[in-house]
Amino acid sequence: MVVKVNTAGILGIEGRHVICECDVSPGLSRFDVVGLPDTSVKEAQERVRAAMKNSGFDFPFRRVTVNLAPADMKKAGPVYDLAILVGVMACTGQIDTPDDDCCFIGELSLTGEIRQVSGVLPMALALAERGFKKIFLPMGNAEEAAFASNVDIFPVKDVSQLVAHLRREEAIKPIPHRQFVPSRGNYPDFKHVMGQRMAKRAMEIAAAGFHNILLIGPPGSGKSMMAKCLPSILPDMTAEEAMETTKIYSVAGLLSGSEPVVSSRPFRSPHHTVSSVGMAGGGSNPKPGEISLAHNGVLFLDEVPEFDKPTLEALRQPLEDGKITIARVAGTHSFPSRFMLVCAMNPCPCGYYGQPGGRCTCTENAVRRYMSKISGPMMDRIDIHVNVPAVDYKSLASRGTASEESSADILNRVSAAREIQNRRYKSLGIHCNGQLPPSLMADFCTPTAEASKLLQAAFDRMGLTARSYDKLLRIARTIADLDGAKQIDTKHIAEAVQLRALDRANYFSA
Repeated sequence: MVVKVNTAGILGIEGRHVICECDVSPGLSRFDVVGLPDTSVKEAQERVRAAMKNSGFDFPFRRVTVNLAPADMKKAGPVYDLAILVGVMACTGQIDTPDDDCCFIGELSLTGEIRQVSGVLPMALALAERGFKKIFLPMGNAEEAAFASNVDIFPVKDVSQLVAHLRREEAIKPIPHRQFVPSRGNYPDFKHVMGQRMAKRAMEIAAAGFHNILLIGPPGSGKSMMAKCLPSILPDMTAEEAMETTKIYSVAGLLSGSEPVVSSRPFRSPHHTVSSVGMAGGGSNPKPGEISLAHNGVLFLDEVPEFDKPTLEALRQPLEDGKITIARVAGTHSFPSRFMLVCAMNPCPCGYYGQPGGRCTCTENAVRRYMSKISGPMMDRIDIHVNVPAVDYKSLASRGTASEESSADILNRVSAAREIQNRRYKSLGIHCNGQLPPSLMADFCTPTAEASKLLQAAFDRMGLTARSYDKLLRIARTIADLDGAKQIDTKHIAEAVQLRALDRANYFSA
């Protein structure tokens, strides 16, 4: 007798429907799992056997064969344990065969408890899309799966409780569906950043247009502080963005019962010792890296010249495409990676190049080598470069008495500019100026005649590339949106030029 039980697996960050086919036939006691399983799936036989016996049920001492279809999709992880157990029990007549609209997901302990697994949200969303009506899964994953609509989520504590439900002895109640509610997160406020008016203005423009930004300044000037404040001036996540980001965190196993959904914009700050795989993602069973965990949020690289060159170069494709494609023997996987890149660096190895007092001890060659650790193509992908000078005495002495602008005030202007962009690009599938492709630049980034003359002069004098030219126009478009202007004017181009510090002052020949 063959019994088919519905379950699900993960391919990249997307859920996939999997059919667990179980057959119990006469013969020597043997348990085989086929269908391209990895080691953790093959070990399910021991977990299923022990869970059934320790829950008071009979395990068949016959030949048990389990096929996980489709057979050409690699199966990884313990998510199939529960479906295999249900299939074996149905084959041996201990329970009735489940309805076709039921799915079972979960890991078994040897005592029969059902443990939570990774990737439940994308699996629940995929199953709901395919028309399944009931999903039985661990209690620890129930709140996460409750965000999937049009499907009932049944939280299961252990095997005995599930069997009692399937035998119609004691029903398990589905949990209520949940609606996404955005949160602001616990981020520092810009009102605690003393001085630095130009740098804070640059951060506001970056937030308004979702532009990448590089902060260059001496130690203690507030670069890291401002980077950590940036999420506080980004607009709330939409429900669509939250589901995209939560799927990534679910697959990476970074969700908890107390935080079943990513409700505020992510802020990732990997250490400079991170590997290229840790940054981009990968492994034998590919998992998302830091750039995907920062999806719809901020990726902050402090002391960016200290990162390995291969690690930095791994950012080039995602910054352009908004996704990273990882090819491995097991297959090719794409992870979304649309993030704001925020970098901070000193102007030289000692950190005090150009500062008064003669504190810098670096030679010109040392400065040149330090700056050249970031390749030209990589630097070309950063929209805004801004100098962050040391904080002056007056700003520090006025701490607690002078009123700095709060994140809430800046957020109001950023949100207004984002709303203009959302209306402008409503039919194009993009949300902000930073995502505007070159093919649409002529339609939405047209400067006035006087602004065009200034732009041409800047292009010739600064030796801009085509990519830099487009970025300059996008920045000017964002500045115009903050001003509420319909067309890019001379003052918008002028401010955009000021935000390209490395093009104006050639640090590489310093």
